[in-house]
Amino acid sequence: MDHWDGEEPGMDNRGGYGAGNSETSDSGVVRAGTASTVPAHRPVLSVLEASGETRGVVLVLHGGRPHSHDPVEARHLSPARMVPFARHLHRAGGKQGLAVWSLRNSVRGWNGPDMSPLQDARWALRQIAERHPDVPVFLLGHSMGGLTAVCAADHPQVHAVVALAPWLDPQTPAERVAGRKVLIIHGTTDQMTSPTQSLAFARRASADAASMQYVALSGAGHFMLRKIRIWQTLATGFVIKSFAESTGAAVRPSAAFTQLLPDASVQVTL
Repeated sequence: MDHWDGEEPGMDNRGGYGAGNSETSDSGVVRAGTASTVPAHRPVLSVLEASGETRGVVLVLHGGRPHSHDPVEARHLSPARMVPFARHLHRAGGKQGLAVWSLRNSVRGWNGPDMSPLQDARWALRQIAERHPDVPVFLLGHSMGGLTAVCAADHPQVHAVVALAPWLDPQTPAERVAGRKVLIIHGTTDQMTSPTQSLAFARRASADAASMQYVALSGAGHFMLRKIRIWQTLATGFVIKSFAESTGAAVRPSAAFTQLLPDASVQVTL
C-alpha cells in the first residue's frame, strides 16, 4: 500500500535550479516493444510521442513519500495514478504536436536536502531540452510531484505549471514560477497535503507569475478519487490552452474546461 503517497508538510522543499510509448535513460531512448535497460534507482521516462513534429512537451510528475530511498516501480500507486492523466493529455493534443513524457522517479522519497525527485525532474528536463531544444514545456504534478513541478518551473523552457493537491509550505520558493502560468487544484478535504498552504502559496506567487488560478474542489480528497473527471478536465484543459497560446497550435480546451474555469477566474470553488 502506498500509504505515504501524500507528503507531510514541514520538510525542506526549497529546491533550487541547479504516437507510441518509449523509455528514456541517460544513454538514450528505448523504443516501444524493447526491453528497458535502466537499472534500479535510476529515473525512467515513458514517452507518448506527438504525431508529426513535436511542438510542445508535457512532463508528468508523480507523488511519493517524505523519506525513502527505495526504488519506484511502475506498479506503485503514485506513478500509476498519473497514467490516465498522461493518456488524457495525449488524446487531447498529440495530433497537434504535443508529446507527453511521464517521469518515474529513481526513489520514492523527497529525502530532505537531497530533494531526490527534483534532481530527477532536472534530469528529465535535460533530456527534453536535448531532443526538443526550442519547444515549450508544461509541468503537471500531483502531491510531491506538484512540489517538484513548482521547484523545477524556473527551467527556461517551462511555460506553465499544473499542481494537483501539491505539497507546499511557507518555505516553497514562489519565485520559481515567476513568468509562468500556474493552476493549483486542491480538494477541500485533503488530509495529506494542505489546501490552506496551497492557497497561501498561490497568493504569494501571484504577483510574479504570468497568471495564477486556484481551484478548490469541495469534498475531494488527496488521491483524486472523487471528482476525477473534473481533475482531468481542468488539468488537460489548462495545459492545452497554454500549449495553444505558446505555439499557435490549432487546438482548444474542451467546452467543459471553459465552463469550469473561465479566463477571468482567479479563485474558484467547484
